[in-house]
Amino acid sequence: MSLPIKKQVSIIKPLFLILTCVFGASVTTVNAQDAIDKEDNKHLFQSEDIFNLEYVSEARVSPNGKDVAYVRRSNDIMTDSTRSNIWLVSVDGKTHRPLLSSKKNYYSPRWSPDGTRLAYLSNEEGKPQLYIRWMDTGQTALVTNVTSSLSNITWSPDGKSIAFTMSVDADEKPLKVEMPKKPKGAKWSEKFQYITKARYQADGRGVLEPAYTHIFIVPAYGGTARQLTSGNYHHKGSFSFTPDGERIYFSANRSENWEYEPVEADIFTVDMQGSIEQITQFAGAETSPVVSPDGKRVAYSRRSDEKVMYKNTYLYVMNADGSEHKNLTQDIDNSVSNAIWKDNKNLYFQQSVRGLAQVDLVSLSGKVKNIAKGLGGTTLGRPYVFANYHAADGVVAYTKGRTDRPADLFVTARKTKQLTQLNEDVLGHKTLGEVKEIVYKSAIDGEEIQGWYILPPNYDSSKKYPLILEIHGGPNLAYGPVFTAELQRMAAEGYVVFYDNHRGSTGYGERFALLLQGKYSSEYDFSDHMSGIDALIEKGIVDEEQLYITGGSAGGIASAYAIGLTNRFNAAVVAKPVINWLSKVLTADSGLYQIPFQFPGKPWDNVEHYWKRSPLSLVGNVTTPTMLITGVDDKRTPMSETEQFYQALKLQKVDTVLVKVPGSSHGIAAKPSRMIGKVENILAWFKKYSPKAAKEESGQIGTN
Repeated sequence: MSLPIKKQVSIIKPLFLILTCVFGASVTTVNAQDAIDKEDNKHLFQSEDIFNLEYVSEARVSPNGKDVAYVRRSNDIMTDSTRSNIWLVSVDGKTHRPLLSSKKNYYSPRWSPDGTRLAYLSNEEGKPQLYIRWMDTGQTALVTNVTSSLSNITWSPDGKSIAFTMSVDADEKPLKVEMPKKPKGAKWSEKFQYITKARYQADGRGVLEPAYTHIFIVPAYGGTARQLTSGNYHHKGSFSFTPDGERIYFSANRSENWEYEPVEADIFTVDMQGSIEQITQFAGAETSPVVSPDGKRVAYSRRSDEKVMYKNTYLYVMNADGSEHKNLTQDIDNSVSNAIWKDNKNLYFQQSVRGLAQVDLVSLSGKVKNIAKGLGGTTLGRPYVFANYHAADGVVAYTKGRTDRPADLFVTARKTKQLTQLNEDVLGHKTLGEVKEIVYKSAIDGEEIQGWYILPPNYDSSKKYPLILEIHGGPNLAYGPVFTAELQRMAAEGYVVFYDNHRGSTGYGERFALLLQGKYSSEYDFSDHMSGIDALIEKGIVDEEQLYITGGSAGGIASAYAIGLTNRFNAAVVAKPVINWLSKVLTADSGLYQIPFQFPGKPWDNVEHYWKRSPLSLVGNVTTPTMLITGVDDKRTPMSETEQFYQALKLQKVDTVLVKVPGSSHGIAAKPSRMIGKVENILAWFKKYSPKAAKEESGQIGTN
């Protein structure tokens, strides 16, 4: 098979680079270590600082609009874990105090309809349970004693009950096997494990035992939780009571073929006796129903079932009986989510636009008004566009950070106010890398690409710096100008760190998100990245002889593919990649979705297409020293993918090392020490292949 590009410097190398080589550059170049040798490292962002970072992950406005309960997440250096506590702050900012704060976890705060009580989840007594706190006295009560984890806790309108979702084990045995009786005191091997489901594993959970998610209801003052939904189906996601508390609207796929329909769901109701009625039956997914305050209408999210990797999700409204459906956001070319009724005629919702999230308000006539912009900052490691908001009584509370701070709590009513400053003690005295936007054209077809680059602290414009390209996952996700511990750590070591929202990223409309349909990874997204690098070289910021590449998940795929198309990078770190699509879709937990929505057909019928998109098809071109890093328990991009690439690179005699992260699933940076370990391994590998290290190894310069 012929390859699109072999040992190329780039798809198109701009004329300015050739001229630079001929006439020389007027600025000096530096190695990453040289850029920081003269700095006082205490004033730069260090790996241990990650343990001290905090951020707001969730906010809930009280029914009277006077207070906000929020979840404050912090890292524990002694247990290597992230802790969630619940704090309370007044909307005017005059009072700020902990509600539930200890070494245990407290999360998912939910106000009772009258605002006198706060329901929440906690592992205070071991397995997560539902608790209630009385706001006037501070007394708390344990409400449930269940064996599975709860989620989606929702108060009934009268405040007498709380509904939630929970997994229920199913007694499904494929065979009746007669084993001999085990003698008393005998120790036999573990019983055989039977797998019968099409989706039999999940990242972070491993092999799935037969179980189904159902809706339960429990008295708010404690008692026995009662299961409302029935059947061997999953009733997942958020749900909503009718004002009289007699019915619950929820979303589910109750088709017998549900395992093979990953984007199919309808809206149903269930009454307090467990009687289920179907409300919608469109092709695609109708999810997240929210009943209006007067009970006359239901808002919900809707996505078509078109077999492509991405489709916009729209906000619809219908009558409570399922009639007269209307798309309220048909003029918005992005996915919207998290609908909340402001009153009976207007709804809040959330969307991401060009690297940041925002909250908007839409009327039943479809008129849209922006309420808050710049949301983000709820992921510490990499700069993903993730945010959270809640609204009540005209007050909107949301998570919003900056390029130099993780998410704090903000509110918007008549004016906008910042209510927390959680990281001044850690970052207030630090010199962080400045984040700058860059917009450029991709050389392959002129498509506009938005990106950002982080300058090293105390950047000197008279110098050129080494560059790290960091590629986001998804690929239907997006980065933005928000705080990123991993990339700031790289910048602190003297690198310019570049990241972009290549074609396929979200927040730029459906057309842009679908530009990678059947083309991930390929020379197209490769060009998006390389054109950005060339633009930074043209600016005189980057030393073209010191380029490095890394990325995780879909970014790992792109990194592995890129080094099969070019030898411009000094070194690469490929994290949790897909290397061989023919094997990946049959061994990972996501194949049931990817095969029909991202490929033209099944792998054995489309071998050439699957192979062309696989980085393994280009491994014969690779000369770039490459580190591979993946979680041992990864079910999303299984370790077998990484091992294939490792063995192939060894056969090619490319310098490579395989780093396995014990006990880790796909999120290898989920624990603070693992985030540190990930970024420090990347930096060590790139340092090993810096020009300075090469000269030291050859004896051209001393090592002092």
